[in-house]
This record gives sequence, structure tokens and C-alpha cells, in this order.
Amino acid sequence: MTTFEIEERIVEVLKTVFDPEIPVNVYDLGLIYKIDVDENFDVQIDMTLTAPNCPAADFIVEDVRMKVETITGVKSASINLVFEPEWDKDMMTDEAKVELGFM
Repeated sequence: MTTFEIEERIVEVLKTVFDPEIPVNVYDLGLIYKIDVDENFDVQIDMTLTAPNCPAADFIVEDVRMKVETITGVKSASINLVFEPEWDKDMMTDEAKVELGFM
């Protein structure tokens, strides 16, 4: 598998991770800022939360890490929780905005 193919699989898997309080996945919410796959197939993901004090933060970050590490070819996944830039609803996909009633 190429790093590009793995990145595509990562996006597919991220679309199965949900904040328990929001019926939209973390990818479409715009919470994923960066996906890096190096030549050894180690993955680094920068992500944020809709709010810094999100009560489900540990659950969401661990769900992302565990699901990414199940992808064939991925050696490891490191999830970096960042709060710059601050998340806002404009980062969501149009589908997410419709689902949450913002359009």
C-alpha cells in the first residue's frame, strides 16, 4: 500500500468516529487538521475538539487512535490534540452543516 492509499483509508475510518453528543463524524465536523503518514507507515494526526473542555475528549482521541491502528499497513498512530486554530462551525463539511441544521 502507498502512503496515499493509507491516507484514504484513514479518512474512511475517521468517518466512523463520532462525538457521543453530536450525530456527525469527526472528519466531517472538521476536527481533523492534519494527517501525516511517513515512509515507515507511522501515522501522526493533529485534531481538535468542538470545545476544549469536551467531556468525551479521552474517548474520542482513543477511538481515533485505535481505529487508525487497525488499518492494514499502519505501524502506529499518534494523535495530537491541538486547539490552534480554534474550531468553529465553518470548518464542517456542507453535509455536516445540513445534518446539524446550520444550512
